[in-house]
Amino acid sequence: MFVDKVKVYVKGGDGGNGMVAFRREKYVPYGGPAGGDGGKGGDVVFVVEEGLRTLMDFRYQRHFKAKRGENGRSKSQHGAGADDLVVKVPPGTVVRDAETGELLADLVEHGQRAVVARGGKGGRGNIRFATPVNPAPEIAENGDLGEERWVELELKVLADIGLVGYPSVGKSTLLSVVSAAKPKIAAYHFTTLVPNLGVVRIDDGRSFVIADLPGLIEGAHEGVGLGHQFLRHIERTKVIIHVIDMAGSEGRDPYEDYLQINEELKLYRQDLAHRPQIIAANKMDLPEAEEQLELFKEQLDADIPIYPISAATRQGLKELMYAAADLLDKVERETPPAPVVEHQFAAERKVYKAEANAPDFTIRRENELYVVEGERIERLVQKTNFQYQDSVLRFARTLRTLGVEDALRKRGAENGDTVIIGGMEFEFNDELDL
Repeated sequence: MFVDKVKVYVKGGDGGNGMVAFRREKYVPYGGPAGGDGGKGGDVVFVVEEGLRTLMDFRYQRHFKAKRGENGRSKSQHGAGADDLVVKVPPGTVVRDAETGELLADLVEHGQRAVVARGGKGGRGNIRFATPVNPAPEIAENGDLGEERWVELELKVLADIGLVGYPSVGKSTLLSVVSAAKPKIAAYHFTTLVPNLGVVRIDDGRSFVIADLPGLIEGAHEGVGLGHQFLRHIERTKVIIHVIDMAGSEGRDPYEDYLQINEELKLYRQDLAHRPQIIAANKMDLPEAEEQLELFKEQLDADIPIYPISAATRQGLKELMYAAADLLDKVERETPPAPVVEHQFAAERKVYKAEANAPDFTIRRENELYVVEGERIERLVQKTNFQYQDSVLRFARTLRTLGVEDALRKRGAENGDTVIIGGMEFEFNDELDL
């Protein structure tokens, strides 16, 4: 089964927790803190594997979670970082954030990597919090949570040359005789339901990848027929071979077919109208083809090369393939390589500048509860280890420094009121001595 679009969940591993520990060694007075840091969580990394041709594997596994880092240890030993979770994808895979539509990666070359969910940093152990005032702190942090998101994977076939045309014009037959590909061929519309790839090698040693793409019909750019399934794959091709049933064996006019297919390409993406194109006038072995070809040449006002062929009898195929190879060489010489789009936040550091006097948190009231919300405040809750008194006091001091206490007091909070921060409930104490 050919699968070219899936949605999967990815989550980086959580960071390991820091540890509270102390040295207890003979002949070492005042041993001091010895709790190590937690290890980093593993990243979720997509890697291109050139042997893959479909996203079929993702139909059976849609959740990818990297392992968390190890917790810190005693004797100042840091926890080990977790290995990255490597997920193999076929070349031509585009990765987007499912919620925002942001382009995360465009993976086209074998071995190319993109981090799509970063693992969390490990929490600090109590060796990091020792000070002259408090040389033996019982303070340790929990590890950061790993990034998580739903991503959409879309496969766009990597082919040098694409065959386009109405259904049943002979594209699959043409591919089968110029390459070793064995596409399904039958005398009915939409025999080709998925792209088929083949490698063409010509006598002078040149080779290229050619794709037989599902047939287009009017309205394809709006999804009619197999429109969108086809059109996403034509985007990457460098040259288009427009296959036309020159004998009109389906009762259609060849010139109208030519205009309609080009119009569908243009409506889908404007730049496809300017993609280098060759016309393959197929089915020239049929009696009506010669007369139709002469009429077609008179009607055609564009300077596009036309090659009369018969895929069934192999007439003119050698000339067509040589012309396609020459045009492909010309395009590759004249077109600079497109920059590969990597994971945006792997290559760039985003800087967020707060507005003047903008608070780091907001407070809202739900009945008798006060709810404090804010990324920095909620992260503080998540990283605080509430098992130790020193950690709790540090948390309370940080809230006071950030102005949370004063803000709650102004909203009317009194001793004993319940305050919710990051999903945890706290009791407001206006008389706590820190």
